[in-house]
Amino acid sequence: MNYKNPYEKLLFLEQFIGKTFLKFKKAAPRFELGIKDLQSSALPLGHAADEQFKYTSNDFTSKEPHSLLIICNGHGEDVIALELIKRFLISKTFKNIEVMPLVGEGYIFNTLINKDFKKIGNLKVLPSGGFSNQNLVSLILDLRAGMLIEVIKNLQIARSKSKEKYKILAIGDFLPLFFAWVSKCDFGFIGTPKSDYTWISGPGWNISDFYHKLKGSEWDPWEIFIMRNHRCKTIIMRDEITAHNLNKKNVNAKFLGNPMMDFINNNEAIEFVQKAIYQKIILLIGSRYPEALNNFESFLSCLIQLNTNKKYLIFLPLTQNANLKKVENLLVDYKFIRDDKRDFSLGEEACWRNQNLFLLMGLGKFNSWVRLADVGLSNAGTATEQITGLGIPSLSLPGKGPQFTKSFAIRQQRLLGGSVQVCNNKKKLIQKLYILLENKKIRNEQAKVGKSRMGISGASAKIVDYLNSKL
Repeated sequence: MNYKNPYEKLLFLEQFIGKTFLKFKKAAPRFELGIKDLQSSALPLGHAADEQFKYTSNDFTSKEPHSLLIICNGHGEDVIALELIKRFLISKTFKNIEVMPLVGEGYIFNTLINKDFKKIGNLKVLPSGGFSNQNLVSLILDLRAGMLIEVIKNLQIARSKSKEKYKILAIGDFLPLFFAWVSKCDFGFIGTPKSDYTWISGPGWNISDFYHKLKGSEWDPWEIFIMRNHRCKTIIMRDEITAHNLNKKNVNAKFLGNPMMDFINNNEAIEFVQKAIYQKIILLIGSRYPEALNNFESFLSCLIQLNTNKKYLIFLPLTQNANLKKVENLLVDYKFIRDDKRDFSLGEEACWRNQNLFLLMGLGKFNSWVRLADVGLSNAGTATEQITGLGIPSLSLPGKGPQFTKSFAIRQQRLLGGSVQVCNNKKKLIQKLYILLENKKIRNEQAKVGKSRMGISGASAKIVDYLNSKL
């Protein structure tokens, strides 16, 4: 075949390759179906599968708007992501926003309905609740439940975004950071779970303390390697000391405040005129079941031993995924009786009584009740940090996990400067609880350091403004 010029030859070659590739796709339907399955939740409705092979310029100096994918791995990270998404939608910086929760089903995102936002990914609740790194048994159970397959599917979705003019914001630790890195998109990172307070504040005799001192940061070398990548445009840490130590390692990390204090809505706070009559305790049992039920039972077994000469008002705010029937069964087991005649007018869904103990139960009542408490009994992650920021001291009683183990609790105690104190047994918890309830001065002293470490609200607005200028 003769060609008038070399460009016609190139054009013919390009068309020939394209036709051959399409024939190959038709001859291999299983492969095509696999790609669709891996990416279907990431593609907009009506998006043809063939378009995944189209190249879209990823020039971030362009004025053309980009889309944003937020990847997060944990309940606390989901809460942070939700607050940031609301602000991104108001600023209209991105054409559309997607979120991929890597732990659980991300049910919290169902509360946000907007035409420019959607939840994507292969969502699955794992036996460990996302804490397979805590022990080998949890890891094996998660692998048997299909964790590796879900990770690979979500990884494929993240990789597809480089062809669709996306930027990525990773919130959490290594896993979302790794997803952002392999996506080949420009990305930002908010490192929420790690803080250098966890090894600087402790006695320093654990193996992990020596390991972190050797590194000079709680962040591991492979994480720092990714942070230094040229596509990582911004890094935000949860506290100033962690950002400072990363700066020493040529990582341009910023501290703009801790966004966890932005999710406590002051407008939901309730006044309680009878508060002087009662000593008030808030129970934070966690959001992962059945572990949360085990935590609740441990606290109940302590509360029924309290002095009968005092009146105690116990707040039990439950997450939306709580198993109410099993919670009520535990109350019955510990001789609590439902008291429908008593009304505290605090938005409670039910009041349960055992002699001098009055327990109020309600779904989603954390914001409404948290400021009423004198002390917290807390086997939780994010919620414990939030009550610390409000100046409420707390006690924890580690269980079998998979989340709230003894090592997790000790790390949390160091992180929050002792505002939450770990109790090795129920007897010790009851002793410390008496002291905190009876002595306001000790309560204030215990909460002081933790409150300063959590900081004040307003960080989310600063973070969004900063990310808008960088991403």
